[in-house]
Amino acid sequence: MQIKRIALAAIFALSGLIITSCGRQVTRISTEETIDLSGRWNNSDSREVAQQMTKQILEGPWIGNFQEKHNGNKPVVIVGMVYNKSHEHIDAETFVKDVEQAFIQSQRVRLVQGGQKREELRGERADQQSNSSVSTMKKFGLENGADFMLQGSINSIVDSHKKKKVVYYQVNLELTDIQSGEVVWIGDKKIAKYVKN
Repeated sequence: MQIKRIALAAIFALSGLIITSCGRQVTRISTEETIDLSGRWNNSDSREVAQQMTKQILEGPWIGNFQEKHNGNKPVVIVGMVYNKSHEHIDAETFVKDVEQAFIQSQRVRLVQGGQKREELRGERADQQSNSSVSTMKKFGLENGADFMLQGSINSIVDSHKKKKVVYYQVNLELTDIQSGEVVWIGDKKIAKYVKN
């Protein structure tokens, strides 16, 4: 009986050690801190590229040219598709949101909603026609039309040998005048990462 108790106690103690040694420790860090665990595209890359490219866009002469022709009004921009053409899964929407946030923070352009979110807004407006009071109902045909559309792609090249590799990312963006189809700004941002296993 005593031996059984000792054996059971030893088994519980041993299982506790195994569980404890396999435990995972999680530490909260600042989202501004750059920690590159995998060498793949990450939130720091997305934020850095979005901020730098938006700065480039806003320093281009197209804004001044537009304002000169339109009584100093800010241009209205819509962010279209940014395609992931890289070798890995990248959620381009987080990059798009970083770009949109940088546009809004700059206060140099006005931003309108695009894609599925625009369709959701139009659906709400349609619903209001039947379900809202006339005084609060939002009307059709009064959206701000965009003057320019930003589109682009995220591309990558991998050069590897044995346990070493260099991952090269290039983000290309183009800003197009919607009325004329003229490309008024084009730019790219490159990131290279050396990964050694």
